Amino acid sequence: MYMNFEDQLKDFSSQVLFNANFGKLSPFKNIIISGMGGSGIAGSIFSELYDKAPVQVVSDYELPAYADRDTLFVGISYSGNTEETVSVTREAMKRKCQIRLVTSGGELSELGPETVLVPKGFQPRAALGYLIKPFLNSFITSDPKVYERISSMMSEMETDNSMEKATADKIYGKNSIPYVLGYPPFRWVAYRWKTQFNENSKLLAFSSYFPELDHNDAIPFKHTYGKDKFSFIVFGGSTGQIEKRVRFTSEITSTEFITVEPKGETILEKMFYLIHAGDYTSYHLGKLRKIDPEDVSVITELKEKLKS
Repeated sequence: MYMNFEDQLKDFSSQVLFNANFGKLSPFKNIIISGMGGSGIAGSIFSELYDKAPVQVVSDYELPAYADRDTLFVGISYSGNTEETVSVTREAMKRKCQIRLVTSGGELSELGPETVLVPKGFQPRAALGYLIKPFLNSFITSDPKVYERISSMMSEMETDNSMEKATADKIYGKNSIPYVLGYPPFRWVAYRWKTQFNENSKLLAFSSYFPELDHNDAIPFKHTYGKDKFSFIVFGGSTGQIEKRVRFTSEITSTEFITVEPKGETILEKMFYLIHAGDYTSYHLGKLRKIDPEDVSVITELKEKLKS
């Protein structure tokens, strides 16, 4: 059944209850995840949470040379037809990697028996809960009570996203470009915000993270031309040296940060809160710009030309 984009966003609180996992796994020495765009971001966010084995996310056509029987390979494509992911998955099969797949169907679903099928009918970027939960259930925690708390928090935002609307109003009021600043373990969440602005708001956007940005970005924060054309968004809740870096960077460079405070007590709660806050902020910004968030005609046209 067709859902408009707002309904897809409201489904996120249900998605975090998705209980699929990768089943019984043989021992492995490393994890390679192949995925692009709104699908691949699930692997990137997971890679920042998991540190019991090396994790590499592949966002192109090439499987790393070290991939072999000791590699757990996960191919993730919402449509199941992403050519980069299908190509890398075929190579992983030739190398005898341990294979797991996450998709709603398509060519990818036909490549292996160990496939997690997710519901159809969503934009890939609006199906992040379904795409990331197999990773979290398999490697982080499968405790349903954890995800029930998160789901309840997501439901509150889906009912009242006025704070996210206010952030969008600030960006729109300045006619500005969003620049999102994260910190570990939310570096990839900041990148997710960037890509949501790209697709939902149809805007160029940028992301970076502390402490790395203090070794490069901080200099143009103070000296670049056109600084007033950016809205700098930083995630709150940092502590210790990171909190000092956020505060001192703002002071020294005379840069005003829009702070988005995460809710929740645990990393998972804060992570999901920040992800959904980015969903709604970019959605509201698109509405202010009279943009259709579902329009991906540029990408569709590009894919058609690549087939020719």
